[in-house]
Amino acid sequence: MGSPLRVLHVVVNMNRGGAETLIMNLYRNIDRQKVQFDFLTCKEGVFDAEIEKLGGKIHRIPYISEVGHFGYIKELKKFFIENNHYKIVHSHMDKMSGLVLREANLVGIPIRISHSHNTSSEGGIAAKIYKWYAGKWILPNATNLFACSKIAAEWLFKNNTNPIQIIKNGIECEKFSFSQVTREEVRKDLNINNNQLVIGHVGRFNHQKNHAFLINLFEKYHKINPDSVLILIGDGPLRLNIQTQVEELKLENYVKFLGIRNDIHRLLQAFDLFIFPSLHEGLPVSLIEAQAAGLKCLISENISHEVDMGSNLVEFLPINDESIWVQKIKNKRVNRNNSINTIVKNGYEIKDTAVNIEKFYLKISG
Repeated sequence: MGSPLRVLHVVVNMNRGGAETLIMNLYRNIDRQKVQFDFLTCKEGVFDAEIEKLGGKIHRIPYISEVGHFGYIKELKKFFIENNHYKIVHSHMDKMSGLVLREANLVGIPIRISHSHNTSSEGGIAAKIYKWYAGKWILPNATNLFACSKIAAEWLFKNNTNPIQIIKNGIECEKFSFSQVTREEVRKDLNINNNQLVIGHVGRFNHQKNHAFLINLFEKYHKINPDSVLILIGDGPLRLNIQTQVEELKLENYVKFLGIRNDIHRLLQAFDLFIFPSLHEGLPVSLIEAQAAGLKCLISENISHEVDMGSNLVEFLPINDESIWVQKIKNKRVNRNNSINTIVKNGYEIKDTAVNIEKFYLKISG
C-alpha cells in the first residue's frame, strides 16, 4: 500500500476549542494508513505532541496580529508556494478562511474546504470589519463548504447557492456514559461531598461564553442553596476577570477553576447540572458530551436547536433574565439517564463521522 493521503488542516492553534476537539476526535478515529492530517498553525497548542505522535506534521507561520495584513498574506503565499503538493486544504478559520483558501487556490491546490464552526465573529468593530473583508474571499475560492450546523452554514456562507455538507461534531460516545463509580472518585478528588449540588461548565474564557452571567447566576442560586459548587473547565483571556468577579462576590470557596483538562469525560460524571449561557455558538461539542453523560443542560436560546438530541435533557432559556435560570436550577431534579443511544442515532458517534470524512477525502482526491 502506498503512502497515505495527507490533508492540511488550517487553524490558529491546536488547543482544546470545539473545532480543534472535533479535528482531534476525527484524527484519532480515521485509518491513518489511508489518510494523514498535517496542520498549518500560528501558535503552539496542547495537542501538538499528540499530533506528532500520530504521524502528523505541524507547520507554523506568524498570525495576523503579529505581522499585520500584508505580513500574514506574504507568509501564507510563501507557505503554499513551498507546500503546493497538498491536494486538500481544510480550513477551520471561519471568515479568515477566505485569505487562506485564496492563497491555496493561487498555487493550484485542487480541493479547498471552508468549515464553519460558529455563528458570529469575535473581536471589536475593527476586527469584525476586517473579518468581513476576509470572508468575502471564501465563496470565490472554496471548492467545498462544511458546517457544524445549519445556522453556522447560514452565517459563514451567506448568499451561497452551492451544496453545504453538515459535518456533525461527533464524540467518542461510550467514554461519556454515566458511571456512579467514576462520579464518586472524581467528587472525592475534588473534595466535594455527596450532598453538594455541582453545577458545571466547559468552555474557553472569552466574551462569547458569557461567564460573567454564569457567575451572577451562581451567586443568586448559592444564597438559596449554600451547599452548591460551580466547576469551570477551560482557560482563556477573560479567566482573570472572572476570578476577580468570584473573589468580589466572596465565592472563592465554592467556585473551582480546573483549567484545561484532558479528562472531561470523567469530570462530567461529577456534575449534577450543565449550564451554558453562550451569546452565540455553531454547535458546541461540549453540549453533545454533556448529554452523552446524561446531564440536564440549561442553555442559552441563542444556541442552535440542532444541539438538542431529544433525550429531554436540554432546556433553552433567555440570557436577558437571570431569575428564570435561578428558578430552573432550583427546580431541577437531578437524575441521570443513559442517552448514548440517542446520541448515536442522531449521528454524533465520532467513529461514523470519521469513516464518512475519510471516504470523502479519498473520493474527492482520487
